[in-house]
Amino acid sequence: MRPIAIANRHRRLRLDRRAVTAAIGALDTAAKKFRGGCPPGELSIVFLTDAALARMHGDYLGDPTVTDVITFEGDPALGAAGEICVSADAATRQRGRRDFAAELTLYVVHGWLHLAGYDDLVPAKKRTMRAAEARAMRLLRAAGALPDFRLKTR
Repeated sequence: MRPIAIANRHRRLRLDRRAVTAAIGALDTAAKKFRGGCPPGELSIVFLTDAALARMHGDYLGDPTVTDVITFEGDPALGAAGEICVSADAATRQRGRRDFAAELTLYVVHGWLHLAGYDDLVPAKKRTMRAAEARAMRLLRAAGALPDFRLKTR
């Protein structure tokens, strides 16, 4: 099992770190189905607010708009697979599509797939990424490995 550092910087988000680790473990186990998966090394996952992720988006990518996921590649030679930064707030806006926990899990999956080499900037690659996301979510559901994220009411 790879080392996973999980930071919760969203004061209303409640998560089970073991469940998030188990979800990543399930993805890592199925890596052959996903271009070999996320590179080896420590994986960092950070849960943020929209404001914090937008600042990061502006600082590192020159676009200060709100987004749902930002992924930073690591350096396997230094023992770092990469970092996945997700907005828990963004998941609250998607409730019509799927429940909050599934949406937030999808963001983590999306980041993991970016580290595995998937891209979603052009339409053909975006379709491939969406298909991989759907496969990964089915895999996590079948393994009973969907984390139960919750937002505490104010």
